[in-house]
Amino acid sequence: MDVSTFYALFSATCFTLVGLWWNVVQSHAAWMGDPSLRRVVGGIYLSFLLPALMGLFAQVGGTEQPQVWRAAFVALSLVGCVCTLRLLARSRDDRFVTWQQAGAALLYALIAVVGARPELARHLGLHPIQAEALLLIGLIVLGHALVWRFMAGEGRAESETA
Repeated sequence: MDVSTFYALFSATCFTLVGLWWNVVQSHAAWMGDPSLRRVVGGIYLSFLLPALMGLFAQVGGTEQPQVWRAAFVALSLVGCVCTLRLLARSRDDRFVTWQQAGAALLYALIAVVGARPELARHLGLHPIQAEALLLIGLIVLGHALVWRFMAGEGRAESETA
């Protein structure tokens, strides 16, 4: 695995998703007026922004200076985990969203653990930065699922759901 190429493409893709999400949000101004929808919109934003930032730090540290990406992954995943758990505590009765957010919180926690204890990845036959890549892919998949659910459900306008 060419780690540098993976993280360059991954980060660029995540930043593109951030931009696409903001285009969607701009076309639905009412979302920002409703506090519960605004929290979900912000959670989706973070689900793409935090992995994008982690990808940048992985490129900066690479395999030569792993302490750079490890520290960034721990710090950013703690932010992601706390924000996701706050959203989870306020989530409605949507079981899909609850499971998605719980899964994201778990992935953020695992990213922090591997960042703090990289030797754990070797038990799976992976380099730590590879294990982190797999976990980040999982986060993006969950982020996409949340976008789909949001766009098909609570984020639709009342006239669309009638």
